[in-house]
Amino acid sequence: MSKESSWKKYLFEFISIFIAVVSAFALSNWNDNRSSRQSENKILIELKNSIENDIKDFKVNIGGNTLSLRADEIFRDLIDNKEVSQDSISLMYIALFRDYIPIINKSAYESFKSNNLKTITNDSLRLQIIELYDYHYSVIEALEYEVAEMNSYTNYFSETNRMLNPYMQFDSSTGDLVKIVGPVNLDKEEKNKMLSFLWRIRKNRQFKLAKYNSITQVIERVKSNIEKELDR
Repeated sequence: MSKESSWKKYLFEFISIFIAVVSAFALSNWNDNRSSRQSENKILIELKNSIENDIKDFKVNIGGNTLSLRADEIFRDLIDNKEVSQDSISLMYIALFRDYIPIINKSAYESFKSNNLKTITNDSLRLQIIELYDYHYSVIEALEYEVAEMNSYTNYFSETNRMLNPYMQFDSSTGDLVKIVGPVNLDKEEKNKMLSFLWRIRKNRQFKLAKYNSITQVIERVKSNIEKELDR
């Protein structure tokens, strides 16, 4: 065999080996990227499902606080001895002091954090998700769980019930509140106390509603961006 033939043979073998190695590396890299993308999609789908449930829960709490504001109006009329409907007075009395607790499912987010925050390759989306869970959700949880002045039942029910109790009628068979009989004769001090309670409850609920509504907008935006990333 001539030197030229040997050289061509070795060159061909070298090129063949080089192509095989590069191809194997590229295939391995493609598989890794595919696996990473599948992991990312799985986390994004789990986060999207959790966020959709959070939106439903927040909307329930928004509706509850809105009902409670309606109860506030009814009891203002009641202590002013205006005529109010007694058909749902027991529901409204419960709603007046009801606190609505957010039930946030953080399992998908905790899984995301424990695996690798970089699993989500879109930097902007990743930061939005972290901000949603670590800041926005923390704000609403603090309002409902930690800020003592926001607890309507603990702060205002007992004293309000003491003042209104003489005017309450209950069903003898079920024990349910069926009517608050007027006129409600509170002296000036008691009436002012009641009005101050109602004022504080209303301001707290308006503040909570503003937070719920603003955070719901953030949740909807994050959900939309997750869906765009999944479609990419």
